[in-house]
Amino acid sequence: MTLRTKFLIIVGVISLSIWSFYPPGEKVKLGLDLKGGVHLVLRVHTDDALRIETEMTVERLRETLAEGGLEVGSISVTSPTEFLVEGVQPDQDQAFRQAASDDSEAVFNRSSGAGNYTYSMKPNIANQLREEAVNQALQTIERRVNELGVAEPVVAKHGSGAQLLVQLPGVSEVARAKEIIRSTAQLELKLVEQGPFYSRDDALQAVGGEIPGEMELVSGSEDVAATGGGVPSTLYYFVRRVAGVTGRDLRTARPTLDEMNQPAVSFSLNQDGARRFGQLTGGNIGRQLAIILDDRVFSAPTVEGRITDEGRITGSFTQQEAQDLSLILRSGALPASLTYLEERTVGPSLGADSIRAGVTASLGGLLLVVLFILFYYKLTGINAVTSIVVNLMILMGLMAYLGATMTLPGIAGFILTIGMGVDSNVLIFERIKEELGSAKGVKSAVSAGFDRVWWTIVDTHVASLIAAMFLFQFGTGPIRGFATTLTIGLLSNVFTAVFVSRAMFELILSRRRTALSI
Repeated sequence: MTLRTKFLIIVGVISLSIWSFYPPGEKVKLGLDLKGGVHLVLRVHTDDALRIETEMTVERLRETLAEGGLEVGSISVTSPTEFLVEGVQPDQDQAFRQAASDDSEAVFNRSSGAGNYTYSMKPNIANQLREEAVNQALQTIERRVNELGVAEPVVAKHGSGAQLLVQLPGVSEVARAKEIIRSTAQLELKLVEQGPFYSRDDALQAVGGEIPGEMELVSGSEDVAATGGGVPSTLYYFVRRVAGVTGRDLRTARPTLDEMNQPAVSFSLNQDGARRFGQLTGGNIGRQLAIILDDRVFSAPTVEGRITDEGRITGSFTQQEAQDLSLILRSGALPASLTYLEERTVGPSLGADSIRAGVTASLGGLLLVVLFILFYYKLTGINAVTSIVVNLMILMGLMAYLGATMTLPGIAGFILTIGMGVDSNVLIFERIKEELGSAKGVKSAVSAGFDRVWWTIVDTHVASLIAAMFLFQFGTGPIRGFATTLTIGLLSNVFTAVFVSRAMFELILSRRRTALSI
């Protein structure tokens, strides 16, 4: 390769790097510690997922017993992983065992005694459901955060147990973001059996004080007319315990307007959900259908005809609330509730101070290094300084091009890159000194110096790259930022220390015939 070609490559790389990151304020993405935002640690209540599985098993068992004409005293959920069946008649015991085995055998262990049965969830199934709940919560939060339009968010498992780390750089509406993240958004469509009632007592009185096993009492919207336009009253509905359609059947959701031009949320169902929704509405024309979100009835319209794949949620929404609700529904329901264990908010002014301090430290370190190199290696030190500056330019360009996030530890990676560049040049220069001491010619000494130090540079950089890979794989947030900066800096340093520096030596030697000053 000719010298001209080498410098054309160098100029091209520098030009592309400058084009990639300039202006840095627009093209370089900043992390939470530099841009400001919110840092959250959440705990997933995995017992909720276990309880849902247990309750679903109980409901399936009730339906199976009803279809088979079998009666028991009661079926009750005693813990997230256990339920109790009491009052099994001796003459129906065998039939009950067979029916219960079909619904629960794969998930629950059974213990019995005197017509009563206790079902306990198998430990391996419980552990699997806990792990699935954490993974599903992580995926759901990722979708919600992406819908918010946050640049370079961090959503990852944190520590041991059911904890999640969420970092949202640049988020200013912290309360809104927290509400969107933690909302379970359990959507259910259930037939109304009785109601509305204007108090819980009125509702219980209508059923003799005891809620039937196939029904549940759910609170809903507030009604003013019942109190003569005075203090609003909460409405209560008896609905079927088993939902005809759930949020799992949703295909999409979007904000819209109702007949009164008020904000609402329209949703559409997938093929299976549309089929069941059509059966539900087609067989219950004239009855109320409750639209329930997180155990609250938002509306209970009367079914006027068969509906298949579309519906609408109305209520006292603002435009922002309708947009947030549609976002939450599109991202899917959380498998369990969440609580916040830790919350830190980083202001943009603190991030600006960190950037200023980091840039000052980098420039100060670079200046001291330049002065030392020029003092020790004299004119030849200009070669090392130039390769270091080119290395930093390539590093900035690659980070901007790849969309990598700059963090405060990432700035430390910049400073470490300067040190690696100095180290590489010192190795090269000292090796060239040794070759000159063996009475070789200048050109031969330079060529031998670069050739013989090549594998030393490769060895040190590969070892550092392996460490950076582990940091990126197992680290989170700012640690990954440091690993990213270090990785890119190491790769660019190999190019500048060997290729750029050697090309500059060749240029100097092609124009000078005096001894080389090192």
